[in-house]
Amino acid sequence: MYVKMIIEQVKEHFKLVLGVALVLILVVFFYLRNTRNDMEGTVVLTDKSAMTPKVEKSTVKQSSESQKSETKQHIMVDIKGAVKKPAVYQVDSHARVGDVIALAGGMTSQADNKSVNLAQKVTDEMIIYVASIGENITVIPSATADKTTNEQGKSVTAASDKVNINTADMTQLQSLTGIGAKKAQDIIDYREQNGPFKTPEDLANVSGFGEKTIEKL
Repeated sequence: MYVKMIIEQVKEHFKLVLGVALVLILVVFFYLRNTRNDMEGTVVLTDKSAMTPKVEKSTVKQSSESQKSETKQHIMVDIKGAVKKPAVYQVDSHARVGDVIALAGGMTSQADNKSVNLAQKVTDEMIIYVASIGENITVIPSATADKTTNEQGKSVTAASDKVNINTADMTQLQSLTGIGAKKAQDIIDYREQNGPFKTPEDLANVSGFGEKTIEKL
C-alpha cells in the first residue's frame, strides 16, 4: 500500500523529478569539464616556465660576446719617413708594422723596404720610421741581442736585435746598455726637437750622455 502511494506520487511529479535529474547531470558535467580545463592550463604554464632558462642562457651568451668586443684594445702609432701618408694612426693592438704602413698609403718609390721589419708587432706610442734608399740608418745593438758566429769565426749581432735610435720607443731604447727611462725620454725629446741622429756619436748632444755612456753602447 505504501509502495503504491510512492509510485503514484512519482507519476504525478514525473516531470519535476526528471527536471531535477537533468539539472544534477548538467552540474556534474560542467564541474568535470572545468576541472579538466584547469589541469590543462597548469600543464601549459609549466611548459612556458620550462622555457625561461633557455632565454636566460641566450642572454648570457650575448652579454659574453659583447664583453669580448668591448675588450678589444686600440693603440696609437706614429709612422714617419718614406710613406705616402705619414701620420699618427689608431690601430688594433695585434697589428704589425706592415699593417700600419698599409694604412699610411704604402711606401714611396724612394723607400728602402729593408729598413723596417714588416712582421714586427706594434706597441702603443711606437714610432715607425721608413728610411729612403741610401739613407744612413743609426742603429745600436740591444743589450739582450743574441750573438751568432760568421764564417770567419767572429761573433756578430743579428740585425733584428739592433735598435734604431731614430725610431725606437721607450721600451726599445731601455734595452740598450746604460739607458734607463730618463735617458730614453731625453733621446726621444731630442730627436723630436732636432731631427734624427746621423751617427751614434750624436748622442753626445743629448743631456746626460758622456763619452763613457756612448762607449758602452
